[in-house]
Amino acid sequence: MDLGASEMVPCGYVAAMGTDGFTLAGTEVAIPALGVGTWAWGDAKTWGYGTYDPALSGETIREAWSASIDGGATFFDTAEVYGDGESERIIGGLLAGDPERAAKVQLATKFMPVPWKLNVRSALLSSLRASLDRLGVERVDLYQIHGPISLRGHGALAEALAAAHQEGLVRAVGVSNYSVTETRKFDAALRARGLRLASNQIEFSLLRTAPETSGLLATCRELGVVPLAYSPIGQGRLTGKYSAANPPPSTRNFSAHPMERVDEVVAELRRIGEANGDKTPSQVALNWIIAKGAVPIPGAKNREQAEQNAGALGWSMRADDVAALDAVALEGVRSVANRFWQHG
Repeated sequence: MDLGASEMVPCGYVAAMGTDGFTLAGTEVAIPALGVGTWAWGDAKTWGYGTYDPALSGETIREAWSASIDGGATFFDTAEVYGDGESERIIGGLLAGDPERAAKVQLATKFMPVPWKLNVRSALLSSLRASLDRLGVERVDLYQIHGPISLRGHGALAEALAAAHQEGLVRAVGVSNYSVTETRKFDAALRARGLRLASNQIEFSLLRTAPETSGLLATCRELGVVPLAYSPIGQGRLTGKYSAANPPPSTRNFSAHPMERVDEVVAELRRIGEANGDKTPSQVALNWIIAKGAVPIPGAKNREQAEQNAGALGWSMRADDVAALDAVALEGVRSVANRFWQHG
């Protein structure tokens, strides 16, 4: 796509499904209202790839890839640290082996700015080129700073992203886990270099509404930044699969509320789903995020999960349904470790 100078606006990219997407600020890159997060692809510790989860394999991921794209979720988000690069390698294989679907895909990855990477420009460009090599592409649609943990200031990080953009390695640039203040400052640093902040990837769900109550979503709307919502179904807690009697694995520690509280949210999701054509709890949870103006990027480990996710598209819940979910939603909990990097 040619680089342009548009704002974040509904782009009608998936209008055939009755759902709008967004155009990333400063570009002509159009993404749908629903994406796919690929943390689980290649990750052994948290998600059990190749270890404790025999239902997660290269074949099930291939099916999830196909079903996601066929269902309208063509935006895929990965990172250099997901499975120590394995997620990117898996996606690279899928892109190479399925050129027809690959032509429909928008691709995002991330740079982890750990504190010891003091020469940010050199480290970022080196990491980006390694990611591109694993993905088998010449550039990515969106390149993101994985978290606000660098010892360098916003200017140094913005300068590094500007260098990547100038070299034609990225179409758009974003951040992840940035607070209201950090988002504003980073946006200003990019504008000073002729770029726009396209996205802020944040944990946002009915189990973590902090980005809305803090004013972060409103700030993103004001600046033309697309909020990308990771863990939008609380690492599986909002699917109805888990309960107080059957909790999720302990390694999935995002949105780790007492399951008795989560059960109350799921009960409301079931009620609203039944009133909207028998939608599942996860489909309602994802549709609620879309109604808030964010793009959910749920994981998909197999065809069934991908098809379930795609069922969040093509319909809109009523305002009273949104309000009913707002009433039972939880602001969120963070571990001590998460507070280090999760500011948004």
